[in-house]
Amino acid sequence: MDIRQEIKQRVAARRDDIIQFLRDICAIPSMDSLIGEVGERIQAEMRRLGFDEVRFDRMGNTLGRIGSGERVLVYDSHIDTVGIGNREDWEWDPFTGKVEDGRLYARGASDEKGSTPGMVHGLAIARDLGLLEGYTVYYFGNMEEWCDGIAPNAFVEADPKLRPDFVLIGEPTKMNVYRGHKGRIELKVTATGRSAHAASHYLGDNAVYKMISIINLIRELDRRMRFGMGSHPVLGHPSIVVTDVAARTASLNAVPDQFTIMIDRRITLSEPHDEVVNQIKGLIPDYLQQEIFVEELFYDTPSYTGFVFPVTKYFPAWLQEETHPLVQAGLQAVRDLWGEERPLGTWDFSTNGTYWAGKAGIPCIGFGPGDEKTAHTLLENVPLDEVVDAAEFYAYLPKALSGWL
Repeated sequence: MDIRQEIKQRVAARRDDIIQFLRDICAIPSMDSLIGEVGERIQAEMRRLGFDEVRFDRMGNTLGRIGSGERVLVYDSHIDTVGIGNREDWEWDPFTGKVEDGRLYARGASDEKGSTPGMVHGLAIARDLGLLEGYTVYYFGNMEEWCDGIAPNAFVEADPKLRPDFVLIGEPTKMNVYRGHKGRIELKVTATGRSAHAASHYLGDNAVYKMISIINLIRELDRRMRFGMGSHPVLGHPSIVVTDVAARTASLNAVPDQFTIMIDRRITLSEPHDEVVNQIKGLIPDYLQQEIFVEELFYDTPSYTGFVFPVTKYFPAWLQEETHPLVQAGLQAVRDLWGEERPLGTWDFSTNGTYWAGKAGIPCIGFGPGDEKTAHTLLENVPLDEVVDAAEFYAYLPKALSGWL
């Protein structure tokens, strides 16, 4: 029997198991990077399927290994989720979810628990069919929502011998092959002033007022970006937006002596790190240079295991070459499995590719069920047919890749 038909038959036979596995892991809350319990459920599945090694790493991410070949291939799927916001806004339980019109609606269904069942079962099928000869493959279920790239960074730093040759990211791609996305940098801008009683506010120096012009300039800068400033032919437009504000004041009857804004700045390949930071500093008038300060944010929050891996919150853009063997193998897998030519794409949001490809230079592609536009929303969902079909791709990719190397 043709290997593609064998894969399809084996995946079809596991359909109910794959869907139930997805529902099980969506039903386990894993917000705020608390991925221990959902990791245990995933590890139980990998042990049942006979993975060679199953364990947590020091950070608390889940690892499952098959094989011990020279070529290292990692399937990356983050298993933490954002929060649910106001529970009363949900029309159904956000974890138990609901199935309607062939879709599972639940927190994490697309971002990104939807790829895990296909990865775990697909790799087991690939092993059973002898498609992993010469490979060491890992399923890597990790925390990503609060600081993308930190988990793979810790993965490589823990043991340089584990450094992957290739990585597949399971973030939602609508079942197309993706090859990059914009980067981002998170910045804090702080204005300082002088407190005074509100009744005599003219004796103070209101930090809020100093920031008003900066906020307006940020909005204007974003508008100019949408009209082409800094645009990349594949990754699209950069952007900048104020995402949070905080005033420090002695009371509601006092002039604030400090006002802070947080900025999310999306960057393209044509925007070097220092130029981006200096661009923001350049928005501050000369006469306020000693009163308004720009800082890069830093992430050093301990994981749920207490593991700390300090990193700056700078996440590079990346774009895998269209001609790269991994990209071509992904396209080949789509053609061989489904007889279609599907367009290459890129994500709008950020993924662990900021480390794998952006910092470490490790070749990456993405392929996953679902649409990123539903991520973090009350309507987050994933088509169950895509969840199952993705297992075919994950099983077949190592064979396709071998043909391009």
